[in-house]
Amino acid sequence: MSRIVTITGSPSETSRTARLARDVGGWLTARDFEVSAVNVRDLPAAELLQARADAPPIAQAVAAVEGAQGVVLCSPVYKAAYSGILKTFLDLLPQTALAGKVVLPLMTGGTIAHVLALDYAFRPVLTALGAQHVVTGLFILDKTIGVRDDGGIDLAADIRARLDAVLADFGASVARLAQQR
Repeated sequence: MSRIVTITGSPSETSRTARLARDVGGWLTARDFEVSAVNVRDLPAAELLQARADAPPIAQAVAAVEGAQGVVLCSPVYKAAYSGILKTFLDLLPQTALAGKVVLPLMTGGTIAHVLALDYAFRPVLTALGAQHVVTGLFILDKTIGVRDDGGIDLAADIRARLDAVLADFGASVARLAQQR
């Protein structure tokens, strides 16, 4: 069974991005992937800001990334880039933390003008961390993510279809990688 880690970089407690990451995790779990989740907002802030990668909660999060065959990174767009809290965590990863892994970038934002943040802000940092196989990501307008009372999300049919296609490609890529090893 292939291991996948979802990493959520939203500082908001009521984040649509975090809900999207949980939805993605559920989708992947339903297809027999072993999924773990890192919500950076839940990591100890002082240790993050002091770059204490040896602090147990941070070391566990880094180990989850290192042990995964696939990584899904989810971030809202802030100032035309991924969130600062996510950057703080990514800075603690070893230089080649994403080498040999399949990576899926997902971003949410308030306007279609932020769609380029996926390729101009997110993708370069993933490459800098050694990612060689970054599958096609997806930008989703946050207003198209409906929040249910049970904490889940509802997506418009066209958005759900696009997300399912991106996830299917990601899952197939992770499975191919596992067969090659």
